Parts: sequence; structure tokens; C-alpha cells
Amino acid sequence: MSDPEALKRDAAAKALSFVEDGMRLGLGTGSTAKHFVDLLAERVAGGLRVIGVPTSEVTRAQAERLNVPLTTLDETPELDLTIDGADEIDPALNLIKGGGGALLREKIVASASARMIVIADASKQVATLGRYPLPIEVNLFGLEATRRAVAKVLDAAGCPGPLNLRKKADGHVFVTDGGHMILDAACERIADPVALAARLHAVPGVVEHGLFIGLASFAIIASPGGAEVVGRV
Repeated sequence: MSDPEALKRDAAAKALSFVEDGMRLGLGTGSTAKHFVDLLAERVAGGLRVIGVPTSEVTRAQAERLNVPLTTLDETPELDLTIDGADEIDPALNLIKGGGGALLREKIVASASARMIVIADASKQVATLGRYPLPIEVNLFGLEATRRAVAKVLDAAGCPGPLNLRKKADGHVFVTDGGHMILDAACERIADPVALAARLHAVPGVVEHGLFIGLASFAIIASPGGAEVVGRV
């Protein structure tokens, strides 16, 4: 099996084996998480009792269409498990996320969960984070000042690549579900993701960034040879 979508579905299917009756779930965003919600809906139709918190309006619409019961973090502030994809995964299970633009809600939901399972195909595994552009969610107010401050932080971290305001295919600026903008940083190589994460958080105007440090409990990586659990279950 080498079709990328088939690999993603394989990882999602294996993640479903960790879902138990009565669980409170965080439902991720992106192409791999979409497969998980599809498969979860089939189990729900068969009698599985769960309730989910979606990490984006796209995931909310999908879950509602498939009759997956939903709640909010205000109603259910502690979750048992979040299942979500990633744009990059390093050997320490640090992640880059936010390619779909939902990084803020994804990080809030993951942080409210007892465990987070990352599901991905093997192409997302990297020795060092940074090849995938790092999303940095920023406030509209003071956007240029924030961009310059972020650029200085990235340069000091050895990531002096272009820092671009994300736009949609039609040329309009991409706006997150929270009403923010995203700067995509072409880092190429992030030597110290823990330090960079802290420095980015210290920049006024930065709402959140796509470095997920210490949140993933384990990963399920699908390759043509099958889906493999990486990390301690």
C-alpha cells in the first residue's frame, strides 16, 4: 500500500483501536484527522458512545454531518484523548502543526487531553524539524511590527528564511477560525525547537505557534509495510 490517502486511513484506523466506550475525544483537523472522524462515525453508528471536541469549524461540520456527538471545552474541560495529524514529527515526538490553519484550537484541545495520539504517514517523520514552514498565528493589530519582531527571533535562532503572510488560493489573506493571521516561516532547520517555542511566545502579537512540544503521547506512523506505534503507549 503506497497511496498517501490509504496510508493516512491506515494510521487513523489503528488510532481508533485506542478509543474506548464513553471517552471524551479531541477531534483533529487536516487530511489525516478527517479519515479518523470518518472511521469514528462508523463506530458511533454501530453503538460506540463518545463525545468529541472539534479543533476547527471544518471538523465540526464534518462531525455534525456524520452524527458524531459534540461538546465544547467549556462544557467538557478535560478530555481523555485527542487524535490529530502533524506536518512534521521529530524523534522526540515534537511536532510542527498548523498547515490547515487550526493550530491555536489544536493546541488548546491537546493540552486539555490526558493523551494525544498523532497519526501520520511516514513522510511526516524528520530527523530535525523545520523543512515544513512553521506557522505562527498573529494578531491583526500591529501586524508589521509583530512580523519584524518574529523575524528577529527566527534570525537569532538560525532560521533566517522568508517569513510570509499566508494567503488563500484566491489571493486573499488567510484568516483563522479565531480571526487571526498566519505567518509561515521557512526555517529549513530548527536546531532547538524548545528554545524557539519559548522565544516566539514572548513576542507581543504572537497568539500561538505551530511547535507542539511535549504534547504527543505517541504517534502512529503508516508506511507501505503497515501502521507502527512510535513512542510509549
